[in-house]
Amino acid sequence: MSPDHPPGLDLDRLRVLLDRERPGLVTGPLSGRLIEGGRSNLTYAVSDGTSRWVVRRPPLGHVLATAHDMRREHRVISALHPTDVPVPRPVLLCEDEEVLGAPFYVMEFVDGTPYRTAEQLAPLGPERTRAAVLNLVDTLVGLHAVDPAEVGLGDFGRPEGFLDRQLRRWAKQLDASRNRDLAGIDELHATLGRELPRSPSPTVVHGDYRLDNVLIGGEDDEIRAILDWEMSTLGDPLTDLGLLVMYSSPLGLPDSPVSTTAQAPGHPAPAELIERYAARSGRDVSAVAWYTAFAWFKLAVILEGIHYRYTLGQTVGRGFDRIGDLVPVFIEHGLTTLQEG
Repeated sequence: MSPDHPPGLDLDRLRVLLDRERPGLVTGPLSGRLIEGGRSNLTYAVSDGTSRWVVRRPPLGHVLATAHDMRREHRVISALHPTDVPVPRPVLLCEDEEVLGAPFYVMEFVDGTPYRTAEQLAPLGPERTRAAVLNLVDTLVGLHAVDPAEVGLGDFGRPEGFLDRQLRRWAKQLDASRNRDLAGIDELHATLGRELPRSPSPTVVHGDYRLDNVLIGGEDDEIRAILDWEMSTLGDPLTDLGLLVMYSSPLGLPDSPVSTTAQAPGHPAPAELIERYAARSGRDVSAVAWYTAFAWFKLAVILEGIHYRYTLGQTVGRGFDRIGDLVPVFIEHGLTTLQEG
């Protein structure tokens, strides 16, 4: 298909739907393009020449609808949009698979940059980089301050036993792709299970909160929108903090296919991010080492799954041949984090 008609996006059918459900919204012929960078669900930018929107749908040929629940993503941004949490304005949810071949939703297009690497942050300079990352923490505090019941998300998840279920879920994922010895990963999983912390009151959890899942823009480098809500639920807010701390920790691997932003000049150290979250949220973060180690474990499992698919010839693109070498590094970081507390 042409760049204006990418796979998975039938613009003619989309136009018919929008004209019927949102009369007057579209004022000209639609064009669309796939936005690169998404890890799972497909994201398209659509324009009528005057206005722009974003379409989110499951990957082509997806099997498990529960893993790509468009209703869930649309529900959480619809609930959060009236709050101070920056999310795109939802436009439409379509569960009729006849339109695009899968359920999807449409939301407003938000201008901004998702900073994925230290190299991309470098042009901002140390002061702007520091402010942007600290603002990332403040925005997370704001998300966790939302009362789920007040915004209609009181039944958005099952907070009871959340951490135990998370550990079991990722252990099951590991078993599904286990085809080599990984020194230390069973020890890491077992130690996490023995030292399970007591969760604070549940909040809306993003599930993949990091710098490249937000859009930053404007003169003040404000966070204009939090994106990619596919892993969101009700649960332990400190899992979001642990993941953010992990992604703010240096990997010590030059030219790694998986990078953090930690080496960018001006990037705050993990300890400062933890302290700021604690001060602004009022939560006890004394067990943050557990949550950070859990993040290392979860990413190790995800990377091992990618490596497993690579060994089966099921991945396309560059860098997959090096993913397997990263897994032991993530395991070691997890074990060290627990040992150092």
